[in-house]
Amino acid sequence: MSSTECGGGGGGGAKTSWPEVVGLSVEEAKKVILKDKPDADIVVLPVGSVVTADYRPNRVRIFVDIVAQTPHVG
Repeated sequence: MSSTECGGGGGGGAKTSWPEVVGLSVEEAKKVILKDKPDADIVVLPVGSVVTADYRPNRVRIFVDIVAQTPHVG
């Protein structure tokens, strides 16, 4: 079910996506991702953000779009 990246000759693979974190808080999602990929450089962005097309094997982008509390002045 999870995406994997083929490893060189070992038959094992490193996880490259985490569909199971959809619906979790950012902090909970980070914990799950870091458990699987401790060297991940996690970047949190709003949904629809313009991102670079460069590939970085340690970067994991989390896109968020839900307001959790009422915004207020102050």
